[in-house]
Amino acid sequence: MNRKICVITGTRADYGLLRWVMQGIKDDADLNLQIIATGMHLSPEFGLTYKAIEADGFDIDRKVEILTSSDTPVGIAKSMGLGMIGFADALNELNPDLIVVLGDRFEIFSAVATALVSLIPVAHLHGGETTEGAFDEAFRHSITKMSHFHFVAADEYKQRVIQLGEQPEHVFLVGGLGIDNIKRLQLLDRNALEADLGFTFGKKNLLITFHPVTLETASAVTQMQELLAALAKLENTQLIFTMPNADTDGRALIKMVEQFASQHANAHAFTSLGQLRYLSCLAQVDGVVGNSSSGLAEVPSFKKSTINIGDRQRGRLQASSVINCEPNQKSISDAIKILYSPRFQVGLSQVCNPYGEGGASEKVVNTLKNINIKNILKKVFYDLCDMDFKHNLK
Repeated sequence: MNRKICVITGTRADYGLLRWVMQGIKDDADLNLQIIATGMHLSPEFGLTYKAIEADGFDIDRKVEILTSSDTPVGIAKSMGLGMIGFADALNELNPDLIVVLGDRFEIFSAVATALVSLIPVAHLHGGETTEGAFDEAFRHSITKMSHFHFVAADEYKQRVIQLGEQPEHVFLVGGLGIDNIKRLQLLDRNALEADLGFTFGKKNLLITFHPVTLETASAVTQMQELLAALAKLENTQLIFTMPNADTDGRALIKMVEQFASQHANAHAFTSLGQLRYLSCLAQVDGVVGNSSSGLAEVPSFKKSTINIGDRQRGRLQASSVINCEPNQKSISDAIKILYSPRFQVGLSQVCNPYGEGGASEKVVNTLKNINIKNILKKVFYDLCDMDFKHNLK
């Protein structure tokens, strides 16, 4: 009997990372792929990105609506509750042998909590990472504790998952999933990309993605104002914006970007570029600006620089191409000057991506196919203190 593996995706970003895992499951005769789309995928204001999943040849088995019209803390909490109700029905109907999730968002937390009480094993991708400026940090580690198999992007993250009490034999170091897209997709050349996007690249070009920082005392709106003020001063620079996530104050940031783009001819805003256009843009721009994890995990593979603003990604591994700055106009402007400095540009050719060189998706699929899931639900806490004590007795 084929193993039924249900992949749950809630954003354009996590689908981009999950795509080749999903394709590998679909192509394997011994596996049965199920897909649940939720969250921003189903929202018109975030681009109805479930259509991109279908355009790639996948059938979506269930759609779980969870987003409310509010992105306040109360609205986010209510979305989590709606998610558990929807996932309870979806998982009961699909009855998978295993679910696969990625990352740290609130919709995935709801899905995994539902799977836990439904006695469905969970495989978690990209656990063990830290993002000290967002409540995603707590969601990620909580998902780890509710999961049974762990696929991590770096050795440091593997050790952190084990530190959380997970059995080492169930933690698999596979590398970063985003690199597989870079290796497998045939990117658009400059002319084709310009025709698709509807504008012409300039002498200088920057790609901007700025998400709410959910644990900051300063509001997301204030930080976005500082970023836009710094960008407004740039000359002869094309600015390509991708919209923020559906986090607290996300909709307010979207309105600010839309207004900025309407007032600046060199600014271009896109609800969702999709993986092909996004990665093609990375190949053409001088660097990225914002606080997205892509700036740390994918951009270094293009030998391009990242201006990482604020604390949202604090704690994650970084390549030498990353320039960290504070979320204020002066610090951001200073970082942009460093980005374009000849000395910094020369060093980019030597950049190595700390998340590996690709192949993670294939490793994940092979493990999901062959791993023993019998009697996996009852977990034994791997106690590091106990291990040290036993070692000292020898």
